[in-house]
Amino acid sequence: MKKLLIFVLMFSLLSLVLAEKWPAQLRFVSGPSGGTWFALGGTLAGMWTQNVIPTTSGTGGGTSNIVTISKGQADIGLTTLSVFNAAVKGIDPFSEPIKGTVLFANLYRQYAYFIMRKDYATKNNIKTLGDVIKKKLPIRFATLTPGTASEFVIRLLFEKGYGVSWSDIKSWGGRVSFASYTDGANQLCDNQLDMFAFQISRVASVIMDIESRTDVVILPVDEEAIQALADYLGTTKFYIEPGVYKSVTEPIPTVGDYTCLVIRENLPEDLVYKLAEALWKNKEQIAKAFADMAELNPKEAVAGNVPTHPGALKFWSEQK
Repeated sequence: MKKLLIFVLMFSLLSLVLAEKWPAQLRFVSGPSGGTWFALGGTLAGMWTQNVIPTTSGTGGGTSNIVTISKGQADIGLTTLSVFNAAVKGIDPFSEPIKGTVLFANLYRQYAYFIMRKDYATKNNIKTLGDVIKKKLPIRFATLTPGTASEFVIRLLFEKGYGVSWSDIKSWGGRVSFASYTDGANQLCDNQLDMFAFQISRVASVIMDIESRTDVVILPVDEEAIQALADYLGTTKFYIEPGVYKSVTEPIPTVGDYTCLVIRENLPEDLVYKLAEALWKNKEQIAKAFADMAELNPKEAVAGNVPTHPGALKFWSEQK
C-alpha cells in the first residue's frame, strides 16, 4: 500500500512538472478584421480553448504572423506555404532567414488564377499565360495589393518563371495596378482591365461573380514557369478542374500553394500533438463554416520541405 501511494505521488508530481511546461494560454494571429482568415482564426481558437488550452485570437497577416511568432509575441498563426518558404530562406520580403517559427499543418489548397476577358484572349490569340509575355502585349493587368500572398506569388511567378518584372510590362505599354477582389472583378467586367490575377481556394465566389457578368477564360500557366517557381519558392502544380467554373472545360495547370498554420518552435511536443489531434477530430465541424477546411488531410498536412514541429509531424505521420 505504501509503495502504491509513493507511485501515485510520483506520477502526480511528474504530471504537474509536464503540465508546467505548457503556457497558460496560446496567442493566435490570423488575418485582417472582417476577412476569412480572421473568422477562421476565431473558430480555431475557440475549438482549442474548448478541447486543449485557452487560446486567444487577434488580427494579423501572412507575412507579419511569421515574424510575430518568431519573436515570441504569438504562438500560432495563419500564412501560406510560399510565404513561409520565403521566410525560411530569407528571401524577399524577408531580409534574413526567420528562426523560431515552424510548420504546424497545411490546411487547404490555394490556386493561382489568371482570369482574362475572352474578347481580349480571342483578339490576341492568347492560349497560355506565356503568350502574353512572348507577344509583349500592352495589357491592362491587376493583382491584389503588395504585401498580400497573392501579389507575392503572382509577382514572383512573372519574375522567376518568365523573367519579367512589373516594369517590363509597363515598358510594353501595359499597365499594372493593384485592387481588392471586388474592385478587380468590377474593373474586369467593366472592360477597364484585360486580366486579373490572384491566389485563392478551389471554390471562389469572386470568380463565379465575374463569370456571371462577362465572358472570360482562365489561362494555363506554362510548365517551365511552374517548375521555376517551385524550385525557387517551394510551390507546386495544381489543376483547376472542370465542374466549379463554367469557363473551365478541361484541367488547367497552375501554381499551387497552401493556406497553412505555423507555430512557435519551442512549444512542448505533447501540447502541439494535442492541438493537431483536436484539429483533426473537429475538422468536419469546422468545415461546416469553412468549406475549404474539408481539404485538410494527413498526406498534405506536412507536405513541403520546410521545418515542421515534431509534435505536429508525429501526429500527422500517425494518421497516414
